[in-house]
Amino acid sequence: MVRLSKVFRMALIGMLVAAMALAAGCGASKSASQSGGAGGKVELKLAYHLPVDHHLSKSIERFAKRVNEKSNGQITVTTYPAGQLYTDKSMNDAIMSGGLDMGLNSTAMWTTVVPVLNVLDVPFLLPNYDSVAKAIDGGLGKTLGEEMEKKGVYPLMWADYGYVQFANNARPLQKPEDFKGLQLRGYGQIPAETIKALGASPVTMGSGEVYMAIQRGTIDGQTSGTTAMYSRKIYEVAKYLTMTNHAFCEFVVAVNKAKWDSLSADQKKILTDAANETRDEIRKETKAADLESMEALKKQGMEVYEIPQSEIPMWQEATKQVRDDFIKANGEIGKKVVQECLKAN
Repeated sequence: MVRLSKVFRMALIGMLVAAMALAAGCGASKSASQSGGAGGKVELKLAYHLPVDHHLSKSIERFAKRVNEKSNGQITVTTYPAGQLYTDKSMNDAIMSGGLDMGLNSTAMWTTVVPVLNVLDVPFLLPNYDSVAKAIDGGLGKTLGEEMEKKGVYPLMWADYGYVQFANNARPLQKPEDFKGLQLRGYGQIPAETIKALGASPVTMGSGEVYMAIQRGTIDGQTSGTTAMYSRKIYEVAKYLTMTNHAFCEFVVAVNKAKWDSLSADQKKILTDAANETRDEIRKETKAADLESMEALKKQGMEVYEIPQSEIPMWQEATKQVRDDFIKANGEIGKKVVQECLKAN
């Protein structure tokens, strides 16, 4: 009986040890799941301020759908369009602080945080869509991305918005000297400096005021993209369109850097692949929309002049002071991004 009792006690002890080990193992598994470490399921909030029917909004919705499908439930991207969560002015602070995971905003709205992003407004650095893509996918995109990462955000996707042109109701603008004496509405500091360098006077006003200002003769014209010109019916008040391609509008999908770093390699790849696929679609759509809008403006009676590529150096020389001032304001990094733009031509 004694021997049997000892055997029973040894078996009982073994069972208790095994049970404790199993409990510890279950506890460890539960803790790891709760920690939401790299590789676990991730929910990402993506906000943008553009209306839902905007072509970039539709692209962002496609991006979110791609990520959700490609990840098989490992990543859920929920979109918040039309300023539901943040306006274009409040969004960037939310991304940097971690209050928002991801957001689509214009690079113009990021320039107060990363001033070197103003390089896209420096005139005549990237004269065609091929050079824009080459620069963004190459040295320029890498440098701008590094500068954004220093501020706590990761640029997941660059989204083309289109070129900036000139429209006016005074005369055809075919040479830099044709701008002399005109009153033109700009949309920021560097665009205003460009207008001034060409011999015209920059005027500050809201985009909604431009139509009436041209109609009344308060200003002679303005600078913006052709899609905006068409949607605002600028062709009703301005007779001349000059396709200068002097500046480029870009948007960016930025991700909170800490959130990006917390993702697994597989999750980052899914997001990156979906972003690149969507980026390429946006490029084609934006280029097509620019050209279609130009043709539409022409059909509405505007006289269109396209600057020949061979004359770009003449326009670069006329606006050289703007480039010099940008480099002076931004130092070595300013010089670097200007060179990266020129290398892409």
